[in-house]
Amino acid sequence: LGAQKAFYIAADMANEADPDKVVDYALENPFSMWKGMWITPNETMLIHECFFVKVNFFSYIQMAWKALPSLEQNKGSLVVVSSLLGKITSPFVAPYSSTKFALNGFFGSLRHELAMKKSNVSISVCTLGLIDTDSAMEKVRGVTDVPAYPATDAALNIIITGSTRQPELFYPWFTYFIVITKDWFPSLTDYMTQNSYNYIP
Repeated sequence: LGAQKAFYIAADMANEADPDKVVDYALENPFSMWKGMWITPNETMLIHECFFVKVNFFSYIQMAWKALPSLEQNKGSLVVVSSLLGKITSPFVAPYSSTKFALNGFFGSLRHELAMKKSNVSISVCTLGLIDTDSAMEKVRGVTDVPAYPATDAALNIIITGSTRQPELFYPWFTYFIVITKDWFPSLTDYMTQNSYNYIP
């Protein structure tokens, strides 16, 4: 969006040290112009759930709290990448969906708190539908016919949303209407959700 350079750091959010590493890199890099942070009942299921909570929830909180003091000084932005599955429930994705609901709840509350104390930090929550990343495509292959949307377009929309300090992004655009439909016509939303799967348990 007009910058001469862009910096990035590869990090694994399942590694407890990496969220701190991301923030430390941004704070210590003299060229990065720190202005914002761009940020998924048996034993097996419990381990799976713990992994998702760590990667898709705790890592975001860890980075947010560490970054907030610097963001306050620089009128910065927190950009949170969430999912449509954090707005509506869906079968077969309970561990992933629960972390995204938690993410929306935490950053929704934090946004209120920052607004009430007149903070200059903005929070943008990005609600994404199915995106054509390799990992997502591998998981849904043969399971659903829901169309996937380009990761490059999703990334651009996320960047624009954070840069313009918008509170929310829904990508693709119709995900917004799916969320509204859930509140007004829950039975219709349930029917559409359940019939979007090819898999029958």
